[in-house]
Amino acid sequence: MQHTQMPDTTDEELAVLTISNQALFGILIERYEGKLRRYIHRITSVTKEDCDDILQEIFINVYKNLAGFDTSLSFSSWIYRIAHNHVRSQFRKKQARPQSIIIDADILENMASDEDLHSTLDKAFAKETLERALAQLDEKYRTVLVLKFLEEKEYKEISDILQKPSGTIGTLINRAKKKLRAILEKESV
Repeated sequence: MQHTQMPDTTDEELAVLTISNQALFGILIERYEGKLRRYIHRITSVTKEDCDDILQEIFINVYKNLAGFDTSLSFSSWIYRIAHNHVRSQFRKKQARPQSIIIDADILENMASDEDLHSTLDKAFAKETLERALAQLDEKYRTVLVLKFLEEKEYKEISDILQKPSGTIGTLINRAKKKLRAILEKESV
């Protein structure tokens, strides 16, 4: 069933309304299912079925915690933080680290447009090379690059999602780009 009857309602407003009208939660699911699915795929190497299970668990957690949502914050940051924490928790339980990253075709262009990476990310680099390079990064560096360049989040949002100061996010992104550049340069030799 499509829940398109509230197109002008913000996510923050919907979150508050959902507390008294559970049927509205479907609208939030429709708005975030695709985004969160892409995010999960980008930071993990799980199968489609595992991704669906993780996504379902995330939405259950979101629903259970709606009453605790701080309406002064962005709902997008809040739901991404829940997704991020849940995925990290899943991997800690399995004591496994994602081995590959799923990258959309436009991602190379997005990362290459950043001035720092432009000289390193030559058009000759294949998508697979970038996927391997990202998979070699520590989780904290891979996550900030995925949020910044693949999910196209602003520093403030990344700060809210990871619950770290904006200055720390900037430092992590700069270090991650340097580490990624070093890996890519090594790959090109």
